Amino acid sequence: MDAVLLSTAVSFGVIFVAELGDKSQLMALTFATRFKVWPVLLGITLATALVHLASVAIGFGLGAALPTGWINLAAAIAFVVFGFWTLRGDSLTDDEKSKAQNVTRSAVIAVGTAFFLAELGDKTMLATITLATDYGWFGVWVGSTLGMVAADALAIVVGRALGKALPEKTIRYGASALFFVFGVWLAVEAVLELTS
Repeated sequence: MDAVLLSTAVSFGVIFVAELGDKSQLMALTFATRFKVWPVLLGITLATALVHLASVAIGFGLGAALPTGWINLAAAIAFVVFGFWTLRGDSLTDDEKSKAQNVTRSAVIAVGTAFFLAELGDKTMLATITLATDYGWFGVWVGSTLGMVAADALAIVVGRALGKALPEKTIRYGASALFFVFGVWLAVEAVLELTS
């Protein structure tokens, strides 16, 4: 088998499995109850491609780790802000609703930023770094990005199905609670990292 295809296939499998049940898959599900599918998927894909490109660069060239404690702290703050934003809820006029249907940039930015911060120092980033030390960087980058996006797309499908079955108030409270949980989770990881 070609080296690029082998590294792509191995990376896809490892990252897909590593992502199952991970906090970012839960984030994808949460975002999918708030935004349309394509902006969420695009934000995830862009963030994942950037993080995994950095991961393969580290694994292939540097072999060093990023200061994940401070990154996790920034991500924790972002998630608490997302939690309050979701809890507050939004009410739009009819004109604003029609504009919101056409504007996807803010959803892509919100999802992309959240995923970028959450994935820095995450197990999938560390797995990608490790894979890049043994396999070709390009195949690892493509395979790990596709594996993560595929796992998160699975969560989006589930999230959209839940979004159609649950009342809006329940979704808002549930999504807020998940953002707060992610924020606390990342804050604890940051404190542990910074104090060790």
